[in-house]
Amino acid sequence: MKHRECEQQLKAWFKETEDATWKGPGDIKTEYPSASILEDNRVVFNIKGNKYRLVVKINYSYKIVWIRFIGTHSDYDKIDATKI
Repeated sequence: MKHRECEQQLKAWFKETEDATWKGPGDIKTEYPSASILEDNRVVFNIKGNKYRLVVKINYSYKIVWIRFIGTHSDYDKIDATKI
């Protein structure tokens, strides 16, 4: 697996997200101050000391989080996180 080095951090993020009760972007910023809040309910999380980026889209009302992208910081620089 190409990105195995971030597997444990992603599993930890997944567990924290399962248990989260986020009602809006402010709740995410409280828990993850380095997260970037984008338009259309998208959030970029820094993984493994910002070596990797995780882009999600969130429906706060239904408590659904869709993973839109996981990749290295350089891979992230090649996408448009507002559209992916």
